[in-house]
Amino acid sequence: MLTATLGCMVRDTTPPQRNPFDGSLAAGDFFVGPAQEEALARLEWLVDEQQRLGLVVGPSGSGKSHLAAKAVRRLGALGAEAVLLSLRGLRDGDWLELLLDRLPLDPLSAAEPLRPWQKLENRLRENTLLERPTALVFDDLHEATADALAGIERLVSAAEPRFSRLLVVGTVAEHAASELAGHLVGRAAVRVDLAPWSEAETTRFLAWALARTGRSAALVSDSAAATLTRLASGVPRTICQLARLAVVAAEAEGLEQLDPLTVERVWRELMPASAATQEPRRPESTEQTPANPRVRAVRRLWG
Repeated sequence: MLTATLGCMVRDTTPPQRNPFDGSLAAGDFFVGPAQEEALARLEWLVDEQQRLGLVVGPSGSGKSHLAAKAVRRLGALGAEAVLLSLRGLRDGDWLELLLDRLPLDPLSAAEPLRPWQKLENRLRENTLLERPTALVFDDLHEATADALAGIERLVSAAEPRFSRLLVVGTVAEHAASELAGHLVGRAAVRVDLAPWSEAETTRFLAWALARTGRSAALVSDSAAATLTRLASGVPRTICQLARLAVVAAEAEGLEQLDPLTVERVWRELMPASAATQEPRRPESTEQTPANPRVRAVRRLWG
């Protein structure tokens, strides 16, 4: 049984090598394949064109939070003052103070006896006068409290000059996107839909992750990569979880290469019940149709 094999590994005193699929949310650990590069290019286009709102939509585990963290770094490289705030689990009235904590306010500005909204507006005005874009990236927008959603709608719809260099980016769970249709979705200049990975994308990700820890891409066979994609339904988070456990099992059993049989055994024995009991489906095409035809102009070539 795989569980017994892994139990033996825990008692091994040899320092373990870093697992290539540790699932870190650090921006430097984000896999940028063609689909991810396309999504980031669309968000960069929003800054270049001084658009106000972009949405990233996808099912749970599709990489929205990873993309949000990477977007902050990429938009910052364009000269924007970019910050990230997750709205998950916040209480009424918390979002604005937490957002201000993430903005690089000088001590005098932070200590001013002003309402939080005034402090935010002052910062936006300052950046606008400096011709510096402000990019506010809100992860889990569908989890926003009523006051946070109202505030974000105000940011998106305000016509005053101080808001002219502001970009708001929100990540939204696919199942909740329709609930925002009457509010933010209709205002979005670009909607980025994150589709499940194809076998080719999974193979590319596996090779990238293995190379980061000095392992050969040959550790995972093509048929094992196809099995990972099928069992995980192309969902990046599930692929990463399954690959992490499967590589541990393969190395514990002394296998030189991860094979489909080991992947399937791990899926049945070690994956969380909520994932392992799902009916696997083949990932759909990753071709994305932009909500705004003008975004076709930002499609880029990559090596």
